Amino acid sequence: MSTSAASHLSPSYPDRAAWGTAPKLRAWQQEAFDLYFAAERRDFLTVATPGAGKTTYALRIASELLSRGIVRTVTIVTPTEHLKRQWADAAGRVGIAIDPEFKNSQGTTSRDYVGVAVTYAQVAMHPALHRARTEGRRTLVIFDEIHHAGDAKSWGDAVREAFEPATRRLGLTGTPFRSDDNPIPFVGYVEDGDGGLRSVSDYSYGYGPALADGVVRPVIFLAYAGEMKWRTRAGDEITATLGTPLTKDQLSQAWRAALDPKGDWIRQVLRAADRRLTEVRRGVPDGGGLVIATDHETARAYARHIRTITGEGATVVLSDDPDASKKIKGFAASEERWLVAVRMVSEGVDIPRLCVGVYATSVSTPLFFAQAVGRFVRARKRGETASVFVPSVPTLMGLAGEMEAERDHVLGRRQAEDGLDDDLLKEARQKKDNPDVLGDELPFETVEASATFDRVLFDGGEFGTGGDVGSPEEEDFIGLPGLLEPDQVATLLRKRQSEQQAAKRKLAGTAEAAPERSPHEELAALRKELNGLVGAWNHRTDQPHGVIHAELRRLCGGPPIAQATADQIRDRIAQIRKWATQRSR
Repeated sequence: MSTSAASHLSPSYPDRAAWGTAPKLRAWQQEAFDLYFAAERRDFLTVATPGAGKTTYALRIASELLSRGIVRTVTIVTPTEHLKRQWADAAGRVGIAIDPEFKNSQGTTSRDYVGVAVTYAQVAMHPALHRARTEGRRTLVIFDEIHHAGDAKSWGDAVREAFEPATRRLGLTGTPFRSDDNPIPFVGYVEDGDGGLRSVSDYSYGYGPALADGVVRPVIFLAYAGEMKWRTRAGDEITATLGTPLTKDQLSQAWRAALDPKGDWIRQVLRAADRRLTEVRRGVPDGGGLVIATDHETARAYARHIRTITGEGATVVLSDDPDASKKIKGFAASEERWLVAVRMVSEGVDIPRLCVGVYATSVSTPLFFAQAVGRFVRARKRGETASVFVPSVPTLMGLAGEMEAERDHVLGRRQAEDGLDDDLLKEARQKKDNPDVLGDELPFETVEASATFDRVLFDGGEFGTGGDVGSPEEEDFIGLPGLLEPDQVATLLRKRQSEQQAAKRKLAGTAEAAPERSPHEELAALRKELNGLVGAWNHRTDQPHGVIHAELRRLCGGPPIAQATADQIRDRIAQIRKWATQRSR
């Protein structure tokens, strides 16, 4: 056969020279790349924080395996249709031709392609077809966000059947943990000594190290509380204050009232977020904002609010929109201010210019929260900050305060450390399975919903003395520069808080003349003290904040800090002071 004929029948594989125009690997990518080829394992799991650059790393491995002849084709498995195209675009830029439009009904694809991109759902519909394709040639399978392979037992079984014959399997995830007992295919588990099996990664790169390396942006969480009033089906009117201790039912209904487009809470928070975006765009001119909504109806309503606030329309992306991928791509390449979405951008979608977010959904699983926040952390240059506006809800405050915590998937025991009770977990799972449908009619009608600025969370610490929306206390934090290094963020937050406290003492006459603190204020003060001590211990030992909090809970007992009682927090403060005393001896 002639050379020309042979090249026509076989795709051209990239060689190392094809990477000459590709970005240089970051330090963590190079370290993980070297470890991959040193290990020579069939299965390799890489856990890297959202925004760290897993796609570039995986494609470099694919290129090397192809150029060495270890594999002859590549299959990329993703959670969504949009991510199939995103992967194909990225692969094309480095000389690997991937078909993102491959359908099960085709069976085969053009010889112009080195491989295909498919979804987990697509594999589950016809695992035998994908097994036959995998058996036909030496195949590298890249699992993007591999935890999705455990979304249902049938999905896990299908993924195992389809890709068991693969020559190499590379698992990628930014969030390896799950909220159920469904095992993740091709992931190793070991006994954790506490009655369960814990997932094991071959390489891990968390948010803390990525932040220190300048790979991701520092995230500032701005929490908003407020007065909520709603009417039950029986006609009773109930009032509750978000941000104060509430029963489970009160919290659930107050949270829904806050997110109700008919109330003022969401309008006030959107207005504050837009003011923050304006400040950020002084240093990041193309900075964009994202509102993550619970369902289609509220997403459209939020977009109408944004038009009223800004005078500009927002791009709305809904999961059943056939043009969703095109809209996301268009927004990413534009300088438009706001994007509103339900599910399409909660995971994996790459829009590096997103700097401001509004978490306007009641989904509270650690996995969804981490992936949602991950949309804002991808750094393009040093100094860019991310700001995420959240309801002042204990579950979210706990997740925001433990951004550095590294979690694994645990099988065989209830994951109480996530801080979710059974009902909230059930609700969150339902919305994760079908996030575009709210379900039954709300058991109440929102009467009033107003917002107040509560506090700022950053690097495990809490800052601010609260205040009304539009107050000087809020503006101190809304007006933070959009270009700051992580240590500058912490310094400026402490300075703003100190100034606010001094102003309040001056207004009260003297600190001694101030009224006795309420239980809520006492808890807030104790949380700040504990978080400050954890931050100091982090700097002294280099242990991540989440690891320190977890060890304090193990020794002292009790739930995460957001749900802990005052006495439980005092016990942890005493314990960490004991550590400091022992270390200094």
